[in-house]
Amino acid sequence: MEAPFAERASPAPRRRWGDDIAPAALGQKEDAAGLPVSVRGALMPDAHPGYGLPIGGVLATDEAVIPYARKGATPAGDGELGVIPGSMATPGDVVRDRGDAASLRSAAHGAGRVMSRTQARRTFAWGDVRRQVEAAGVTVLSAGLDELPGVYKDIEAVMAARTDLVEVVARFDPKIVKMAPPGERPED
Repeated sequence: MEAPFAERASPAPRRRWGDDIAPAALGQKEDAAGLPVSVRGALMPDAHPGYGLPIGGVLATDEAVIPYARKGATPAGDGELGVIPGSMATPGDVVRDRGDAASLRSAAHGAGRVMSRTQARRTFAWGDVRRQVEAAGVTVLSAGLDELPGVYKDIEAVMAARTDLVEVVARFDPKIVKMAPPGERPED
């Protein structure tokens, strides 16, 4: 006979980096911290609401560490190199992880969304952003409206919230963008 579900008496310890995180994602983090298997949680500054758990976080349980989403938190360890991209028109950074145990050896995976793919397709038209992308010197080979720069958080703010977690060793500007064409399902 299975034991009935019961939340923890008090939520598992958890930490977040950054202040510009949607209230729905914060609520999902709190729900996760109340699960009986939860041991510890971490939420990166690029976090945004997901299906049940926020994208951009990690949950440590009694038996495993669970990334909230496949692209939601990139594995990182002390001294390990990684890439934290901005958007198709904003810089990205090559980083070296500082090995902070509170992050559960995870790093942000990018700038993080401020709106869903559906909302982006309803909000933007290519003409709205063509000048911005061209001014940044970027050639777009293919991309959908759901990946435009306006759907992402400010990468500078995301990186500023991670200074205790990563050291920026190089910065790069995108020059060519090749994503799923309009109408084709993205990989995530």
